[in-house]
Order: sequence, then C-alpha cells, then structure tokens
Amino acid sequence: MRNAARTLKLALGLVLALWAAALPPLPAKAADTMSVAAVGDIMMGTTFPEPFLPPGDGAGLFDAVRDAWEGCDLVFGNLEGPMIDGGRSDKCGEGKPNCYAFRMPERYAGHLKRAGFTALGIINNHAYDFGAEGVASTVRALKSAGLSPVGGSETAVFSVKGKKVAVAGFCFPTHSTYGSRYFYSITDIPAARRVVRELCRDNDIVIVSFHGGAEGKDATHVTGDTEIYLGEDRGNVRAFAHAVVDAGADLVIGHGPHVLRGAEIYKGRLIAYSLGNFLTYGGISIRGVNGVTAILTARLDLETGAFVSGRLVSARQVERGVLRKDPENAGALLVRDLSRADFPGSGLDVSGDGDLVPEGGEK
Repeated sequence: MRNAARTLKLALGLVLALWAAALPPLPAKAADTMSVAAVGDIMMGTTFPEPFLPPGDGAGLFDAVRDAWEGCDLVFGNLEGPMIDGGRSDKCGEGKPNCYAFRMPERYAGHLKRAGFTALGIINNHAYDFGAEGVASTVRALKSAGLSPVGGSETAVFSVKGKKVAVAGFCFPTHSTYGSRYFYSITDIPAARRVVRELCRDNDIVIVSFHGGAEGKDATHVTGDTEIYLGEDRGNVRAFAHAVVDAGADLVIGHGPHVLRGAEIYKGRLIAYSLGNFLTYGGISIRGVNGVTAILTARLDLETGAFVSGRLVSARQVERGVLRKDPENAGALLVRDLSRADFPGSGLDVSGDGDLVPEGGEK
C-alpha cells in the first residue's frame, strides 16, 4: 500500500508539472518592467529665414496626443534643429539646392517639458544649422527646462524603479558633426559597439537612438544596404542596429527618413527603424505618407532588457503641421505592412490597431 501511494504521488506530481509547463507564461508585472515612449522628428516652427511659428506661440502643440505617453517612465523625441534666439547660419549658401536651416525659439523647450518629454535627441543633420553656438544654446535651453539632451557623449541617464537607464544618440556624419562631442557615428560600427559596451558596464538598461537612412516617400523600406541620399552616406541602418544590440543595447529607436519604417525583434530586442515626422510645423513636407506618424510605447523587462510588449498610436499632421490622432490607424497599418515586407519571421506581430507583440507574448 505504501509503495502504491508513493507511485500515485509521483504520477500526480508528474502530471501537475507537465500541466504547469504547458501554461503560457504570466505577463510581466508593471513593477518588473519599464515603459518607454518615443516619437520621431520634432520641429516646432522656425524663425529663420522668416518667422513661421504655430498658433498661440506653440502653446498646446502636443495636447491632442500627449495622453498616448501619459505615465511612461521615459519619453523621447528627436529635436530636428537648434533652439536659439539669434545667431548666424552659414549652412545654405546662395543658390544651394535642397538646403534647409531651422531655428526654434529657446522658450519652446517649455512646450516639450509641459507635454511630458524627458529626453530629446539633439544630433542630426539639422543640429548645426546655426553652428556650434546653436547646439550649445539647444543644450542650455533643454537643461534649463529640466530636459535631458541626447547625442554623442551627452548621454541621458535616468533612474527607473531602482535601475539605471542610459539613452545614447548616434547620427550619420556630416561636415558639421566631425569632431563634435555630441556626435557618435552610425557608419563607424566598431566604435558604436565600443560605446554601447561601455554604457552597458555602468547601466542596467541601454537605449540607442539613431538618425540615419535615406529620406522621403520613396525611403519607407529598410534595404539592408548602405543608403546614400543627396550624396551623403546615411548608413546601413540594419547593420548598425544589429551591431548595437549585439553589444548590449535593449531598445533601438530610429528617425531621419521623415517617413515611418518597419520594426523588428532581434535577439529579443525591439528595433523601430524610423518613427517618421512627428511634429514638423511649416518647414518639412507633410504631404501623403510624410504626414503619417505614430507614437511608440514599449515595455521592457527591467531585469533582462527584453521587449515585453508595445503599442503604436497613429497620428497625422494636418494643415501646416498640427497634430491629430488618426482614427483610421494609417501609421500602425503602414508599420505593420513594412515590418512584414522587410523583416519576415523576425518574431514581431504588429496588429492593425497598433499592438506590438513578440512571438509567444501577450498583449
């Protein structure tokens, strides 16, 4: 009898173990994850060459969409141009084609703070529109508003639920960025790996932002090759993104093409290749696909850095660059289609309503 009872216990234990193994994993608790929100290019009007500023001097620019990132631990955007109240631009000489220089008022840093942003990318092909003075003014304006600039050695570091989170910014090289302390190159992949490895030694979570890739309505696809635009090497963005994940990055956020691009899961990490034009009042084309955008929110496992789940909230720029949520979900649908086309089998499911779910995960 004793042997029979022992055998029955063992059998029941085996059945229970097999049943437990077959159950789907429990979704990560909020305490075990951090939430990151990210958007693409931000240019809140310009005072150069003539003033072209939004209504109400920009007050409430983000009100129609800011609830999409409410409660997130970190909110990031790419600041497409300097914040300076004067200065001189030598960027666009007489008759130089396809050249644009932007200048946002320094006081507009307050709009970003009030909207809930915490970190802003400052290194891109418009960063030096007003030279080194413009970049220095941007850094001062952001820091005075309680915001963290991101670019090159200017790495933002946050404490989230007891973990150190670093945000680093990279860009393709231009004649203005060489030698800048705010510049890390996406075309020097060995150096990028070294930067990320060093950040991983000192931080628990590392997020990489990059400005790269060709531009415009014909640049929605990630080719996997070096992209050349206006004669410039804009980088092989997929090679760069994979390299920084290999080096330890936990989330990679792209911008620069002025259009949305697809996303993929690589080694358990989310790579969003371009978040497009977010708010580019008056100075950047928002015709057609250029005016379609999305707000990314992503949950990361605080212990491993792995992508848990996410969402894309679709939005559009209307009139001359006024943000509105898009009930037709054009942004999410575009990212879904591009992700399927460019990264088949990556393990990321993008639904038509914007849910981002890794293979085997839950919404």
